[in-house]
Amino acid sequence: MSTTADATLLKTPLHALHLELGARMVPFAGYSMPVQYPAGLMAEHLHTRAQAGLFDVSHMGQLLLKGPDAAAALESLMPVDVIDLAPGRQRYGLLLNDEGGVIDDLMFFNQGEVEGEHTLFLIVNGACKAADIAHIQERIGSRCEVRSLPDQGLLALQGPQAAAALARLVPEVQQLVFMSGGQFDWQGVPLFITRSGYTGEDGFEISVSAAQAEALARALLAQPEVKPIGLGARNSLRLEAGLCLHGNDIDTTTTPPEASLNWAIQKVRRTGGARAGGFPGAGVVLAQIDDPASLKRKRVGLVALERVPVREGTPLQTEDGQSAGTVTSGLLAPSLDKPVALGYVAPHLAQPGTRLNALVRGKAVPMEVAPTPFLPPRYHRG
Repeated sequence: MSTTADATLLKTPLHALHLELGARMVPFAGYSMPVQYPAGLMAEHLHTRAQAGLFDVSHMGQLLLKGPDAAAALESLMPVDVIDLAPGRQRYGLLLNDEGGVIDDLMFFNQGEVEGEHTLFLIVNGACKAADIAHIQERIGSRCEVRSLPDQGLLALQGPQAAAALARLVPEVQQLVFMSGGQFDWQGVPLFITRSGYTGEDGFEISVSAAQAEALARALLAQPEVKPIGLGARNSLRLEAGLCLHGNDIDTTTTPPEASLNWAIQKVRRTGGARAGGFPGAGVVLAQIDDPASLKRKRVGLVALERVPVREGTPLQTEDGQSAGTVTSGLLAPSLDKPVALGYVAPHLAQPGTRLNALVRGKAVPMEVAPTPFLPPRYHRG
């Protein structure tokens, strides 16, 4: 495939660097993005698990919500505790539609008082960002300022050596623990850094002005532990970590209980009290949490018992040939050297150990329902 991409595609601030590094570029979320570098997906994946990988995630949407009502306003859009999130802390959130379907999943951070105004920082998925920002503006724009940050790049540094590498540039990041963050300075360049990511490893996400993103990326790649990593390995890393990809494993037709995301809905939003419910689709979502038997399907992990990769869209059957569900993400997991997948099955088939068959090109590949994550996470909790 060509190392250039369609001229209509948007480019991240690191586009020229990707080409210089020999990346294979593909269209993704409207951008020209690196899917892999010359070392290849497998090597990039294993390097991230062993040392540190640098990802360009500048296609993601970054925005600020500002004003005294920002937390309560955002809480009205999600089944998540926003109001009680402490300054300096980050949380996973779900934007829902009025039927309880997942418009997008996102990360939000309480920056506390910034220039005299309470400020929340949000990162949303690249393919959804225009619709997300429009949705947020329409629903709560009268309650707080909704400010998009199109001139910011976003880098992710992930892996067990990420902290050692980043600390040579920004020593203070060593004080951070998983899902915390803050404002930092690198050679006079302001950085907003959180200790989080999408790989199951320790790591950081770094918001930096687009004009300074390439200089920061080069400084990180100069560290002996760090190599550039493309979208291919980002996908295999997140799947081993059991993390959902919006558009595959969750979408506007799936509710959080169907997607096995009840853990993301804090008790204060579920039961009793003034803040229970009150979010889009609350009637549907809370009824499903209260009565799990009402679910028609449930997201599960799956491990193939033969070395045959089972891809997105593959149908699942019971051992006696009855329709059981569908695979939504799947590949040969590099760290485990066996095929793993996420998919939806009927709830009575969701118990770990349940045997199913995946129909791959007409052949029945035996699979077993398995707990996720497939690989234990290594987040730095202090």
